[in-house]
Amino acid sequence: MFQTFEVTARPEQGPPRLAALRDAMKAGGLDGFLVPRADAHQGEYVAAHDERLAWLTGFTGSAGFCAVLHDIAGVFIDGRYRTQVKAQVAEEFTPVPWPDVSLGDWLTEQLPQGGVVGFDPWLHSAGQIETLEKTLKGTGVDLRACDNPVDQIWQDQPAPPVQPAKVHPLEFAGESHADKRQRMARELCDDGQNAALITLPDSLCWLLNIRGADIPRNPIAQGFAVLHDTGAVDLFMAAGKLHEVADHLGAEVTQHDPQALVPFLDGLKGSVRVDKGTVPVVLSRLLGDRAAYAGDPCALPKARKNSAEIEGAAAAHLRDGAAIVEMLAWLDAQPAGALRETQVVGKLEGFRRNDNALQDISFETIAGTGPNGAIMHYRVTEETDSLLEEGQLIVLDSGGQYLDGTTDITRTIAIGLPPREAAEAFTRVLQGMIAMSRLRWPEGLAGRDIEAIGRMPLWLAGQDFDHGLGHGVGAYLSVHEGPQRLSRISHVPLEAGMILSNEPGYYREGAFGIRLENLIVVQEAPALPGGDAHRKMLHWRTLTFAPIDRRLIVTGMLTAVERDWLNAYHAEVAEKIAPRLSPGAKTWLDAATAPI
Repeated sequence: MFQTFEVTARPEQGPPRLAALRDAMKAGGLDGFLVPRADAHQGEYVAAHDERLAWLTGFTGSAGFCAVLHDIAGVFIDGRYRTQVKAQVAEEFTPVPWPDVSLGDWLTEQLPQGGVVGFDPWLHSAGQIETLEKTLKGTGVDLRACDNPVDQIWQDQPAPPVQPAKVHPLEFAGESHADKRQRMARELCDDGQNAALITLPDSLCWLLNIRGADIPRNPIAQGFAVLHDTGAVDLFMAAGKLHEVADHLGAEVTQHDPQALVPFLDGLKGSVRVDKGTVPVVLSRLLGDRAAYAGDPCALPKARKNSAEIEGAAAAHLRDGAAIVEMLAWLDAQPAGALRETQVVGKLEGFRRNDNALQDISFETIAGTGPNGAIMHYRVTEETDSLLEEGQLIVLDSGGQYLDGTTDITRTIAIGLPPREAAEAFTRVLQGMIAMSRLRWPEGLAGRDIEAIGRMPLWLAGQDFDHGLGHGVGAYLSVHEGPQRLSRISHVPLEAGMILSNEPGYYREGAFGIRLENLIVVQEAPALPGGDAHRKMLHWRTLTFAPIDRRLIVTGMLTAVERDWLNAYHAEVAEKIAPRLSPGAKTWLDAATAPI
Protein backbone atom coordinates (compact mmCIF):
# COMPACT_ATOMS: atom_id res chain seq x y z
CA MET A 1 0.00 0.00 0.00
CA PHE A 2 1.11 3.55 -0.83
CA GLN A 3 4.12 2.40 -2.84
CA THR A 4 5.18 4.21 -5.97
CA PHE A 5 6.83 2.65 -9.01
CA GLU A 6 7.79 5.63 -11.11
CA VAL A 7 10.03 5.95 -14.09
CA THR A 8 11.24 9.48 -14.73
CA ALA A 9 14.12 11.20 -16.45
CA ARG A 10 15.85 14.35 -15.35
CA PRO A 11 16.04 16.86 -18.20
CA GLU A 12 19.78 16.24 -18.63
CA GLN A 13 19.15 12.50 -19.14
CA GLY A 14 16.92 13.10 -22.15
CA PRO A 15 19.52 14.12 -24.75
CA PRO A 16 21.76 11.01 -24.49
CA ARG A 17 18.72 8.73 -24.50
CA LEU A 18 17.36 10.58 -27.51
CA ALA A 19 20.69 10.16 -29.30
CA ALA A 20 20.71 6.42 -28.55
CA LEU A 21 17.16 6.09 -29.90
CA ARG A 22 18.13 7.87 -33.10
CA ASP A 23 21.04 5.49 -33.56
CA ALA A 24 18.65 2.55 -33.16
CA MET A 25 16.25 4.14 -35.64
CA LYS A 26 19.02 4.48 -38.24
CA ALA A 27 19.99 0.86 -37.73
CA GLY A 28 16.38 -0.14 -38.34
CA GLY A 29 15.97 2.00 -41.46
CA LEU A 30 13.56 4.42 -39.79
CA ASP A 31 13.27 8.16 -40.33
CA GLY A 32 11.03 8.49 -37.29
CA PHE A 33 9.52 6.59 -34.40
CA LEU A 34 6.42 7.20 -32.27
CA VAL A 35 6.69 6.90 -28.49
CA PRO A 36 3.24 6.97 -26.87
CA ARG A 37 2.36 6.91 -23.19
CA ALA A 38 0.57 3.61 -23.60
CA ASP A 39 0.71 -0.11 -23.04
CA ALA A 40 -0.89 -3.00 -24.89
CA HIS A 41 -4.14 -2.48 -22.99
CA GLN A 42 -4.59 1.18 -23.96
CA GLY A 43 -5.59 2.31 -20.47
CA GLU A 44 -4.81 5.78 -19.16
CA TYR A 45 -2.24 4.65 -16.62
CA VAL A 46 0.73 2.41 -17.28
CA ALA A 47 3.09 0.27 -15.25
CA ALA A 48 6.75 1.19 -14.83
CA HIS A 49 7.62 -1.31 -17.59
CA ASP A 50 5.65 0.82 -20.07
CA GLU A 51 6.75 4.31 -19.01
CA ARG A 52 8.72 4.75 -22.21
CA LEU A 53 7.63 8.36 -22.75
CA ALA A 54 8.71 9.44 -19.26
CA TRP A 55 11.98 7.51 -19.51
CA LEU A 56 12.87 9.12 -22.82
CA THR A 57 11.66 12.69 -22.35
CA GLY A 58 11.11 13.26 -18.63
CA PHE A 59 7.46 14.24 -19.23
CA THR A 60 5.22 12.50 -16.68
CA GLY A 61 1.75 13.65 -17.70
CA SER A 62 -1.01 11.08 -18.09
CA ALA A 63 -1.53 11.82 -21.80
CA GLY A 64 0.82 12.65 -24.64
CA PHE A 65 3.39 11.13 -26.98
CA CYS A 66 6.69 11.89 -28.64
CA ALA A 67 7.39 11.78 -32.37
CA VAL A 68 11.14 11.36 -32.79
CA LEU A 69 12.72 12.28 -36.12
CA HIS A 70 16.42 12.62 -36.87
CA ASP A 71 16.43 16.41 -36.48
CA ILE A 72 13.48 17.12 -34.19
CA ALA A 73 11.61 15.37 -31.38
CA GLY A 74 8.12 16.69 -30.81
CA VAL A 75 6.41 16.11 -27.44
CA PHE A 76 2.68 16.35 -28.07
CA ILE A 77 0.71 17.56 -25.05
CA ASP A 78 -2.81 18.92 -24.51
CA GLY A 79 -3.81 22.04 -22.60
CA ARG A 80 -3.48 20.43 -19.18
CA TYR A 81 0.27 19.98 -19.56
CA ARG A 82 1.56 22.98 -21.49
CA THR A 83 3.03 24.50 -18.36
CA GLN A 84 4.28 21.23 -16.89
CA VAL A 85 6.13 20.08 -20.01
CA LYS A 86 8.33 23.18 -20.03
CA ALA A 87 9.81 22.23 -16.69
CA GLN A 88 10.29 18.55 -17.43
CA VAL A 89 11.91 18.19 -20.85
CA ALA A 90 15.29 19.29 -22.19
CA GLU A 91 15.54 21.84 -24.98
CA GLU A 92 16.28 19.01 -27.44
CA PHE A 93 12.55 18.18 -27.20
CA THR A 94 10.01 20.50 -28.79
CA PRO A 95 6.58 20.81 -27.10
CA VAL A 96 3.77 20.61 -29.65
CA PRO A 97 0.23 21.80 -28.75
CA TRP A 98 -2.08 18.87 -29.37
CA PRO A 99 -4.71 18.30 -30.70
CA ASP A 100 -4.43 21.82 -32.10
CA VAL A 101 -1.58 20.41 -34.23
CA SER A 102 -2.32 16.91 -35.48
CA LEU A 103 0.42 14.30 -35.67
CA GLY A 104 -0.27 13.66 -39.35
CA ASP A 105 0.07 17.32 -40.32
CA TRP A 106 3.22 17.68 -38.20
CA LEU A 107 4.87 14.64 -39.80
CA THR A 108 3.98 15.91 -43.26
CA GLU A 109 5.55 19.28 -42.51
CA GLN A 110 8.69 17.83 -40.91
CA LEU A 111 9.22 15.14 -43.57
CA PRO A 112 8.42 16.99 -46.83
CA GLN A 113 10.34 14.44 -48.88
CA GLY A 114 8.61 11.54 -47.19
CA GLY A 115 10.12 8.86 -45.02
CA VAL A 116 9.44 5.78 -42.93
CA VAL A 117 7.99 6.31 -39.46
CA GLY A 118 7.97 3.28 -37.19
CA PHE A 119 5.50 2.38 -34.48
CA ASP A 120 5.06 -0.48 -32.03
CA PRO A 121 1.80 -2.18 -33.12
CA TRP A 122 1.05 -3.26 -29.54
CA LEU A 123 1.08 0.32 -28.28
CA HIS A 124 -1.29 1.97 -30.76
CA SER A 125 -4.95 1.26 -31.27
CA ALA A 126 -6.48 0.33 -34.59
CA GLY A 127 -8.36 3.64 -34.63
CA GLN A 128 -5.24 5.70 -34.05
CA ILE A 129 -3.30 4.09 -36.87
CA GLU A 130 -6.27 4.16 -39.23
CA THR A 131 -6.70 7.91 -38.68
CA LEU A 132 -2.99 8.59 -39.09
CA GLU A 133 -2.75 6.51 -42.28
CA LYS A 134 -5.64 8.46 -43.81
CA THR A 135 -3.95 11.77 -42.96
CA LEU A 136 -0.63 10.63 -44.45
CA LYS A 137 -2.07 9.11 -47.62
CA GLY A 138 -0.31 10.56 -50.64
CA THR A 139 2.28 12.49 -48.59
CA GLY A 140 5.14 10.05 -49.10
CA VAL A 141 5.32 9.40 -45.36
CA ASP A 142 4.86 5.69 -44.68
CA LEU A 143 4.03 4.04 -41.37
CA ARG A 144 5.78 0.79 -40.50
CA ALA A 145 4.96 -1.58 -37.66
CA CYS A 146 8.21 -2.67 -36.01
CA ASP A 147 9.88 -3.89 -32.86
CA ASN A 148 10.21 -1.14 -30.28
CA PRO A 149 13.68 0.48 -30.40
CA VAL A 150 13.11 2.14 -27.01
CA ASP A 151 13.04 -1.32 -25.45
CA GLN A 152 16.31 -2.10 -27.22
CA ILE A 153 18.15 0.80 -25.57
CA TRP A 154 16.39 0.83 -22.18
CA GLN A 155 18.79 -1.52 -20.44
CA ASP A 156 17.27 -1.34 -16.94
CA GLN A 157 13.64 -1.45 -18.06
CA PRO A 158 11.48 -2.81 -15.22
CA ALA A 159 9.81 -6.17 -15.70
CA PRO A 160 6.09 -6.37 -16.49
CA PRO A 161 3.95 -6.41 -13.33
CA VAL A 162 2.80 -9.72 -11.85
CA GLN A 163 0.80 -8.70 -8.79
CA PRO A 164 -1.83 -11.11 -7.36
CA ALA A 165 -5.48 -10.51 -8.17
CA LYS A 166 -8.14 -10.55 -5.46
CA VAL A 167 -11.87 -11.21 -5.37
CA HIS A 168 -14.07 -8.12 -5.35
CA PRO A 169 -16.84 -9.09 -2.90
CA LEU A 170 -20.41 -9.32 -4.10
CA GLU A 171 -21.57 -6.91 -1.39
CA PHE A 172 -19.59 -4.18 -3.15
CA ALA A 173 -19.98 -5.39 -6.76
CA GLY A 174 -23.75 -5.74 -6.50
CA GLU A 175 -23.90 -8.40 -9.25
CA SER A 176 -22.16 -11.75 -9.66
CA HIS A 177 -19.67 -12.20 -12.47
CA ALA A 178 -21.78 -15.08 -13.79
CA ASP A 179 -24.75 -12.73 -14.19
CA LYS A 180 -22.56 -10.08 -15.78
CA ARG A 181 -21.11 -12.56 -18.26
CA GLN A 182 -24.56 -13.80 -19.23
CA ARG A 183 -25.84 -10.24 -19.62
CA MET A 184 -22.94 -9.31 -21.89
CA ALA A 185 -23.32 -12.58 -23.82
CA ARG A 186 -26.96 -11.79 -24.60
CA GLU A 187 -25.84 -8.48 -26.06
CA LEU A 188 -23.36 -10.28 -28.30
CA CYS A 189 -26.08 -12.66 -29.49
CA ASP A 190 -28.45 -9.77 -30.17
CA ASP A 191 -25.75 -8.09 -32.27
CA GLY A 192 -24.90 -11.28 -34.19
CA GLN A 193 -21.39 -11.53 -32.71
CA ASN A 194 -19.76 -14.73 -31.57
CA ALA A 195 -17.25 -13.25 -29.15
CA ALA A 196 -15.77 -10.02 -27.84
CA LEU A 197 -12.10 -9.24 -27.26
CA ILE A 198 -11.70 -7.23 -24.07
CA THR A 199 -8.44 -5.30 -23.87
CA LEU A 200 -9.05 -2.77 -21.08
CA PRO A 201 -8.05 -4.19 -17.68
CA ASP A 202 -10.70 -2.22 -15.81
CA SER A 203 -13.39 -3.75 -18.05
CA LEU A 204 -11.93 -7.21 -17.47
CA CYS A 205 -11.82 -6.67 -13.69
CA TRP A 206 -15.36 -5.32 -13.63
CA LEU A 207 -16.68 -8.25 -15.67
CA LEU A 208 -15.04 -10.90 -13.49
CA ASN A 209 -15.41 -9.11 -10.13
CA ILE A 210 -11.70 -9.14 -9.43
CA ARG A 211 -9.24 -6.41 -8.58
CA GLY A 212 -5.45 -6.27 -8.84
CA ALA A 213 -2.36 -4.18 -8.19
CA ASP A 214 -0.52 -4.10 -11.51
CA ILE A 215 -0.80 -0.32 -11.89
CA PRO A 216 0.04 2.03 -9.00
CA ARG A 217 -3.09 3.66 -7.54
CA ASN A 218 -5.38 1.65 -9.84
CA PRO A 219 -6.71 -1.69 -8.54
CA ILE A 220 -6.53 -3.52 -11.84
CA ALA A 221 -4.98 -6.77 -13.05
CA GLN A 222 -3.58 -6.55 -16.56
CA GLY A 223 -4.67 -9.14 -19.07
CA PHE A 224 -6.86 -9.82 -22.07
CA ALA A 225 -10.12 -11.73 -22.23
CA VAL A 226 -12.34 -13.24 -24.89
CA LEU A 227 -15.99 -13.29 -23.89
CA HIS A 228 -18.04 -15.80 -25.89
CA ASP A 229 -21.71 -15.64 -26.78
CA THR A 230 -22.26 -18.49 -24.32
CA GLY A 231 -21.03 -16.40 -21.40
CA ALA A 232 -17.80 -18.39 -21.11
CA VAL A 233 -14.53 -16.47 -20.93
CA ASP A 234 -10.99 -17.28 -22.03
CA LEU A 235 -8.70 -15.25 -19.78
CA PHE A 236 -5.14 -14.43 -20.87
CA MET A 237 -3.37 -13.53 -17.66
CA ALA A 238 -0.23 -14.78 -15.94
CA ALA A 239 -1.08 -17.74 -13.74
CA GLY A 240 0.84 -16.20 -10.85
CA LYS A 241 -1.80 -13.51 -10.57
CA LEU A 242 -4.73 -15.91 -10.23
CA HIS A 243 -4.02 -18.15 -7.25
CA GLU A 244 -6.41 -16.27 -4.94
CA VAL A 245 -9.26 -16.01 -7.46
CA ALA A 246 -9.29 -19.43 -9.16
CA ASP A 247 -12.25 -20.78 -7.17
CA HIS A 248 -14.10 -17.50 -7.56
CA LEU A 249 -13.73 -17.54 -11.37
CA GLY A 250 -15.06 -21.09 -11.70
CA ALA A 251 -15.24 -23.52 -14.57
CA GLU A 252 -16.58 -21.10 -17.18
CA VAL A 253 -13.46 -18.93 -17.05
CA THR A 254 -10.44 -20.65 -18.61
CA GLN A 255 -6.97 -19.30 -17.84
CA HIS A 256 -4.27 -19.11 -20.54
CA ASP A 257 -0.76 -17.74 -20.61
CA PRO A 258 -0.70 -14.25 -22.17
CA GLN A 259 1.61 -15.54 -24.92
CA ALA A 260 -1.23 -17.80 -26.09
CA LEU A 261 -3.45 -14.85 -27.09
CA VAL A 262 -2.18 -14.44 -30.66
CA PRO A 263 -2.50 -18.11 -31.69
CA PHE A 264 -5.88 -18.31 -29.92
CA LEU A 265 -7.24 -15.33 -31.84
CA ASP A 266 -5.73 -16.65 -35.05
CA GLY A 267 -7.83 -19.80 -34.70
CA LEU A 268 -10.99 -18.15 -33.37
CA LYS A 269 -13.98 -18.55 -35.68
CA GLY A 270 -16.84 -16.19 -36.30
CA SER A 271 -17.43 -12.50 -35.68
CA VAL A 272 -15.32 -10.97 -32.90
CA ARG A 273 -16.37 -7.67 -31.38
CA VAL A 274 -13.48 -5.26 -30.81
CA ASP A 275 -13.27 -1.63 -29.77
CA LYS A 276 -11.36 0.23 -32.46
CA GLY A 277 -10.34 2.86 -29.93
CA THR A 278 -8.55 0.42 -27.63
CA VAL A 279 -7.66 -2.77 -29.49
CA PRO A 280 -3.95 -2.91 -30.39
CA VAL A 281 -3.56 -2.63 -34.13
CA VAL A 282 -1.56 -5.89 -34.19
CA LEU A 283 -4.65 -7.76 -32.95
CA SER A 284 -7.12 -6.01 -35.23
CA ARG A 285 -4.95 -6.87 -38.22
CA LEU A 286 -4.72 -10.46 -37.03
CA LEU A 287 -8.53 -10.72 -36.86
CA GLY A 288 -8.97 -9.12 -40.28
CA ASP A 289 -12.50 -9.55 -41.64
CA ARG A 290 -13.61 -11.31 -38.46
CA ALA A 291 -13.32 -8.04 -36.49
CA ALA A 292 -16.70 -6.44 -35.76
CA TYR A 293 -15.93 -2.89 -34.70
CA ALA A 294 -18.14 -1.71 -31.89
CA GLY A 295 -17.66 -0.32 -28.41
CA ASP A 296 -16.28 -2.25 -25.46
CA PRO A 297 -19.34 -4.26 -24.32
CA CYS A 298 -18.45 -3.62 -20.66
CA ALA A 299 -18.00 0.14 -20.94
CA LEU A 300 -21.56 1.37 -20.49
CA PRO A 301 -22.70 -1.35 -18.04
CA LYS A 302 -19.63 -0.57 -15.93
CA ALA A 303 -20.42 3.14 -16.07
CA ARG A 304 -24.03 2.63 -14.95
CA LYS A 305 -23.39 1.92 -11.28
CA ASN A 306 -25.90 -0.30 -9.49
CA SER A 307 -27.34 0.55 -6.08
CA ALA A 308 -24.65 -1.36 -4.18
CA GLU A 309 -21.90 0.52 -6.02
CA ILE A 310 -23.57 3.90 -5.54
CA GLU A 311 -24.22 3.42 -1.84
CA GLY A 312 -20.71 2.04 -1.43
CA ALA A 313 -19.33 5.17 -3.05
CA ALA A 314 -21.50 7.36 -0.83
CA ALA A 315 -20.21 5.58 2.29
CA ALA A 316 -16.60 5.86 1.13
CA HIS A 317 -17.03 9.59 0.53
CA LEU A 318 -18.25 10.17 4.08
CA ARG A 319 -15.18 8.52 5.57
CA ASP A 320 -12.98 10.26 3.02
CA GLY A 321 -14.63 13.58 3.84
CA ALA A 322 -13.74 13.11 7.50
CA ALA A 323 -10.07 12.63 6.55
CA ILE A 324 -10.20 15.80 4.44
CA VAL A 325 -11.70 17.82 7.29
CA GLU A 326 -9.12 16.54 9.79
CA MET A 327 -6.41 17.66 7.36
CA LEU A 328 -8.03 21.07 6.73
CA ALA A 329 -8.40 21.73 10.44
CA TRP A 330 -4.75 20.82 10.99
CA LEU A 331 -3.64 22.96 8.03
CA ASP A 332 -5.59 25.97 9.26
CA ALA A 333 -3.76 25.81 12.59
CA GLN A 334 -0.31 26.13 10.96
CA PRO A 335 1.19 29.59 10.47
CA ALA A 336 2.02 30.79 6.97
CA GLY A 337 5.52 29.82 5.94
CA ALA A 338 5.68 26.85 8.34
CA LEU A 339 4.82 24.05 5.90
CA ARG A 340 5.96 22.68 2.58
CA GLU A 341 3.78 20.96 0.02
CA THR A 342 5.17 17.52 0.84
CA GLN A 343 4.16 17.94 4.49
CA VAL A 344 0.58 18.61 3.45
CA VAL A 345 0.59 15.54 1.21
CA GLY A 346 1.98 13.34 3.96
CA LYS A 347 -0.48 14.59 6.55
CA LEU A 348 -3.49 14.01 4.30
CA GLU A 349 -2.38 10.51 3.37
CA GLY A 350 -1.86 9.82 7.05
CA PHE A 351 -5.44 10.80 7.89
CA ARG A 352 -6.73 8.59 5.08
CA ARG A 353 -4.72 5.63 6.39
CA ASN A 354 -6.83 5.64 9.55
CA ASP A 355 -9.60 3.97 7.52
CA ASN A 356 -9.06 0.20 7.36
CA ALA A 357 -11.07 0.03 4.12
CA LEU A 358 -8.50 2.19 2.35
CA GLN A 359 -6.41 0.17 -0.10
CA ASP A 360 -4.40 3.00 -1.66
CA ILE A 361 -4.71 6.59 -2.72
CA SER A 362 -6.50 6.88 -6.06
CA PHE A 363 -3.79 8.98 -7.74
CA GLU A 364 -0.70 10.92 -6.79
CA THR A 365 -1.86 13.75 -4.54
CA ILE A 366 -1.68 17.19 -6.13
CA ALA A 367 -0.66 19.88 -3.63
CA GLY A 368 0.39 22.98 -5.55
CA THR A 369 0.88 26.31 -3.84
CA GLY A 370 1.42 29.68 -5.51
CA PRO A 371 2.68 29.25 -9.10
CA ASN A 372 2.71 25.45 -8.69
CA GLY A 373 -1.07 25.56 -8.36
CA ALA A 374 -1.30 26.80 -11.95
CA ILE A 375 0.14 23.47 -13.16
CA MET A 376 -3.07 21.48 -13.48
CA HIS A 377 -1.59 18.05 -12.78
CA TYR A 378 1.32 19.25 -10.65
CA ARG A 379 3.26 16.66 -8.69
CA VAL A 380 5.58 17.88 -6.01
CA THR A 381 9.21 16.79 -6.15
CA GLU A 382 12.25 17.51 -4.01
CA GLU A 383 13.20 20.28 -6.43
CA THR A 384 9.78 21.96 -6.52
CA ASP A 385 8.64 21.45 -2.90
CA SER A 386 7.47 24.95 -1.93
CA LEU A 387 6.53 26.75 1.26
CA LEU A 388 2.91 27.70 1.85
CA GLU A 389 3.37 31.44 2.19
CA GLU A 390 1.14 34.31 3.22
CA GLY A 391 -1.26 35.45 0.50
CA GLN A 392 -0.98 32.29 -1.57
CA LEU A 393 -3.50 29.60 -2.50
CA ILE A 394 -2.93 25.86 -2.43
CA VAL A 395 -4.75 23.51 -4.80
CA LEU A 396 -5.23 20.16 -3.08
CA ASP A 397 -6.53 17.42 -5.39
CA SER A 398 -6.57 13.92 -3.91
CA GLY A 399 -8.53 10.74 -3.52
CA GLY A 400 -8.69 7.28 -2.01
CA GLN A 401 -9.23 3.76 -3.25
CA TYR A 402 -11.58 2.11 -0.76
CA LEU A 403 -13.07 -1.36 -1.01
CA ASP A 404 -16.51 0.21 -1.38
CA GLY A 405 -15.66 3.12 -3.67
CA THR A 406 -13.19 5.46 -5.34
CA THR A 407 -12.99 9.12 -4.28
CA ASP A 408 -11.61 12.24 -5.93
CA ILE A 409 -11.91 15.67 -4.34
CA THR A 410 -10.28 19.04 -4.92
CA ARG A 411 -10.31 22.01 -2.59
CA THR A 412 -8.47 25.30 -3.01
CA ILE A 413 -7.40 26.83 0.30
CA ALA A 414 -6.23 30.32 1.22
CA ILE A 415 -3.00 30.75 3.13
CA GLY A 416 -3.62 33.96 5.01
CA LEU A 417 -5.35 36.82 3.19
CA PRO A 418 -5.87 35.98 -0.50
CA PRO A 419 -5.40 38.52 -3.31
CA ARG A 420 -8.66 40.10 -4.44
CA GLU A 421 -8.27 38.90 -8.04
CA ALA A 422 -7.77 35.32 -6.82
CA ALA A 423 -10.85 35.52 -4.59
CA GLU A 424 -12.95 36.83 -7.47
CA ALA A 425 -11.78 34.04 -9.76
CA PHE A 426 -12.41 31.49 -6.99
CA THR A 427 -15.95 32.79 -6.60
CA ARG A 428 -16.59 32.35 -10.33
CA VAL A 429 -15.26 28.80 -10.14
CA LEU A 430 -17.59 28.15 -7.21
CA GLN A 431 -20.51 29.62 -9.14
CA GLY A 432 -19.79 27.22 -12.01
CA MET A 433 -19.66 24.28 -9.62
CA ILE A 434 -22.97 25.32 -8.07
CA ALA A 435 -24.61 25.80 -11.46
CA MET A 436 -23.72 22.26 -12.51
CA SER A 437 -24.71 20.81 -9.13
CA ARG A 438 -28.19 22.38 -9.38
CA LEU A 439 -28.81 21.34 -12.97
CA ARG A 440 -31.82 19.38 -14.19
CA TRP A 441 -31.68 18.31 -17.84
CA PRO A 442 -33.68 16.19 -20.32
CA GLU A 443 -32.72 12.55 -20.65
CA GLY A 444 -30.56 11.88 -23.70
CA LEU A 445 -28.13 14.77 -23.38
CA ALA A 446 -24.38 14.14 -23.34
CA GLY A 447 -21.57 15.91 -21.52
CA ARG A 448 -20.95 18.16 -24.51
CA ASP A 449 -24.52 19.48 -24.23
CA ILE A 450 -24.29 20.72 -20.64
CA GLU A 451 -20.58 21.25 -19.90
CA ALA A 452 -20.68 24.95 -20.73
CA ILE A 453 -22.97 25.60 -17.76
CA GLY A 454 -20.04 25.06 -15.41
CA ARG A 455 -17.90 27.51 -17.40
CA MET A 456 -20.38 30.32 -17.85
CA PRO A 457 -19.46 32.45 -14.80
CA LEU A 458 -15.83 32.38 -15.92
CA TRP A 459 -16.70 33.09 -19.54
CA LEU A 460 -18.65 36.18 -18.53
CA ALA A 461 -15.39 37.51 -17.07
CA GLY A 462 -13.30 36.50 -20.09
CA GLN A 463 -11.76 33.53 -18.27
CA ASP A 464 -11.66 29.77 -18.91
CA PHE A 465 -9.68 26.61 -18.20
CA ASP A 466 -8.02 23.98 -20.41
CA HIS A 467 -9.46 20.74 -19.07
CA GLY A 468 -12.87 19.12 -19.17
CA LEU A 469 -15.42 19.99 -16.54
CA GLY A 470 -15.60 16.39 -15.37
CA HIS A 471 -14.61 12.77 -15.90
CA GLY A 472 -16.23 9.45 -15.06
CA VAL A 473 -15.14 7.61 -11.92
CA GLY A 474 -15.06 3.85 -11.25
CA ALA A 475 -16.35 1.76 -8.37
CA TYR A 476 -13.09 0.78 -6.64
CA LEU A 477 -11.55 0.94 -10.09
CA SER A 478 -9.91 3.67 -12.15
CA VAL A 479 -10.37 7.22 -10.90
CA HIS A 480 -10.72 8.26 -14.56
CA GLU A 481 -13.33 6.05 -16.19
CA GLY A 482 -15.10 6.40 -19.52
CA PRO A 483 -16.99 6.61 -21.64
CA GLN A 484 -19.00 9.38 -19.95
CA ARG A 485 -17.45 12.81 -19.46
CA LEU A 486 -18.49 16.39 -18.87
CA SER A 487 -16.58 17.58 -21.90
CA ARG A 488 -17.26 19.38 -25.12
CA ILE A 489 -15.96 16.33 -27.01
CA SER A 490 -18.14 13.74 -25.22
CA HIS A 491 -21.06 12.37 -27.22
CA VAL A 492 -22.08 9.68 -24.69
CA PRO A 493 -25.55 10.34 -23.23
CA LEU A 494 -25.58 10.64 -19.46
CA GLU A 495 -27.55 7.88 -17.76
CA ALA A 496 -28.72 7.13 -14.24
CA GLY A 497 -25.95 5.58 -12.15
CA MET A 498 -23.04 7.29 -13.87
CA ILE A 499 -20.59 8.90 -11.44
CA LEU A 500 -18.70 11.96 -12.66
CA SER A 501 -16.58 14.74 -11.28
CA ASN A 502 -17.69 18.37 -11.29
CA GLU A 503 -14.46 20.37 -11.30
CA PRO A 504 -14.27 23.83 -12.84
CA GLY A 505 -11.02 25.72 -12.37
CA TYR A 506 -8.94 28.72 -13.27
CA TYR A 507 -5.15 28.93 -13.68
CA ARG A 508 -2.91 31.96 -13.96
CA GLU A 509 0.54 30.81 -14.99
CA GLY A 510 3.25 31.98 -12.63
CA ALA A 511 0.76 33.18 -10.01
CA PHE A 512 -1.92 30.79 -8.71
CA GLY A 513 -4.35 28.01 -9.56
CA ILE A 514 -7.93 27.33 -8.50
CA ARG A 515 -9.99 24.17 -8.75
CA LEU A 516 -13.04 22.86 -6.89
CA GLU A 517 -14.22 19.28 -7.32
CA ASN A 518 -17.06 17.17 -6.02
CA LEU A 519 -18.17 13.79 -7.32
CA ILE A 520 -21.79 13.60 -8.42
CA VAL A 521 -23.99 10.75 -9.63
CA VAL A 522 -26.74 10.91 -12.26
CA GLN A 523 -30.25 10.14 -10.97
CA GLU A 524 -33.77 10.40 -12.31
CA ALA A 525 -35.10 13.77 -11.24
CA PRO A 526 -38.28 13.85 -9.15
CA ALA A 527 -41.26 15.69 -10.56
CA LEU A 528 -41.48 19.34 -9.61
CA PRO A 529 -44.54 20.52 -7.65
CA GLY A 530 -47.21 21.41 -10.15
CA GLY A 531 -45.01 20.33 -13.05
CA ASP A 532 -46.10 18.21 -15.99
CA ALA A 533 -44.46 15.11 -17.46
CA HIS A 534 -43.42 16.70 -20.75
CA ARG A 535 -39.86 15.33 -20.53
CA LYS A 536 -38.12 12.74 -18.42
CA MET A 537 -35.48 14.67 -16.49
CA LEU A 538 -32.21 13.80 -14.80
CA HIS A 539 -30.32 15.53 -12.01
CA TRP A 540 -27.30 15.08 -9.76
CA ARG A 541 -26.86 13.63 -6.31
CA THR A 542 -23.73 14.98 -4.64
CA LEU A 543 -21.45 12.34 -3.12
CA THR A 544 -18.59 14.52 -1.82
CA PHE A 545 -18.90 16.33 1.50
CA ALA A 546 -16.18 18.71 2.65
CA PRO A 547 -16.25 22.45 3.31
CA ILE A 548 -15.42 25.09 0.71
CA ASP A 549 -13.05 27.81 1.92
CA ARG A 550 -15.33 30.74 2.82
CA ARG A 551 -12.31 33.08 3.04
CA LEU A 552 -11.97 32.87 -0.74
CA ILE A 553 -15.61 33.71 -1.47
CA VAL A 554 -16.57 37.25 -2.46
CA THR A 555 -20.06 36.95 -1.04
CA GLY A 556 -21.36 40.01 -2.87
CA MET A 557 -20.82 38.21 -6.18
CA LEU A 558 -23.17 35.36 -5.22
CA THR A 559 -26.84 35.40 -6.04
CA ALA A 560 -29.39 34.52 -3.37
CA VAL A 561 -29.87 31.10 -4.97
CA GLU A 562 -26.12 30.45 -4.91
CA ARG A 563 -25.85 31.48 -1.26
CA ASP A 564 -28.76 29.22 -0.39
CA TRP A 565 -27.12 26.29 -2.17
CA LEU A 566 -23.79 26.86 -0.43
CA ASN A 567 -25.38 27.20 2.99
CA ALA A 568 -27.47 24.07 2.46
CA TYR A 569 -24.41 22.15 1.26
CA HIS A 570 -22.37 23.24 4.26
CA ALA A 571 -25.19 22.30 6.60
CA GLU A 572 -25.21 18.83 5.08
CA VAL A 573 -21.42 18.61 5.39
CA ALA A 574 -21.69 19.44 9.09
CA GLU A 575 -24.50 16.94 9.64
CA LYS A 576 -22.81 14.05 7.83
CA ILE A 577 -19.14 14.59 8.70
CA ALA A 578 -19.10 16.05 12.22
CA PRO A 579 -19.96 12.75 14.02
CA ARG A 580 -16.85 11.19 12.43
CA LEU A 581 -14.35 13.82 13.64
CA SER A 582 -12.01 14.40 16.52
CA PRO A 583 -13.25 17.12 18.94
CA GLY A 584 -10.82 19.71 17.60
CA ALA A 585 -11.74 19.07 13.98
CA LYS A 586 -15.44 19.20 14.84
CA THR A 587 -15.03 22.63 16.39
CA TRP A 588 -13.16 23.79 13.29
CA LEU A 589 -15.88 22.35 11.01
CA ASP A 590 -18.63 24.19 12.88
CA ALA A 591 -16.93 27.48 12.04
CA ALA A 592 -15.99 26.45 8.47
CA THR A 593 -19.61 25.57 7.61
CA ALA A 594 -21.32 28.52 9.27
CA PRO A 595 -23.85 30.20 6.96
CA ILE A 596 -22.79 33.18 4.90
